[in-house]
Amino acid sequence: MYVLKSEASFDSAHFLSGYNGKCANIHGHRWKIEVEICGGQLVADGDKRGMLIDFGDLKKEVRNLADSFDHALIYEAGSLKPDTVTALVSENFKLIGLPFRPTAENLAKHFFDLLNAGELPVKSVTVFETPENRAIYTEEV
Repeated sequence: MYVLKSEASFDSAHFLSGYNGKCANIHGHRWKIEVEICGGQLVADGDKRGMLIDFGDLKKEVRNLADSFDHALIYEAGSLKPDTVTALVSENFKLIGLPFRPTAENLAKHFFDLLNAGELPVKSVTVFETPENRAIYTEEV
């Protein structure tokens, strides 16, 4: 089995609605996404011969995902008052409302699902909330 890894980082803010602690307040992170893909067969011919996938293609997918979340407020849909969302949008703030609480665990699964919906053979996605704290999502095979 061949395993390739790529990573990208982004800066964004979030908060945990209903949480009893400091993370209930809006705060920012330097998030890092680490993606592992796997496969048993390398490309047999052509310009990608001997590769599982071109690293350039893998890096592009991971970078595009990170860029789509960069410098945004990530929040659980319905956790902000509609007037608050309207006011923030009118100020041209980048908001990403998700159907789940934006924990590292939920983001890891969300990113896994987004990348897996493409043509990447995703093995796992790790989301670093800080350099020391991370969540990993993988589906059992």
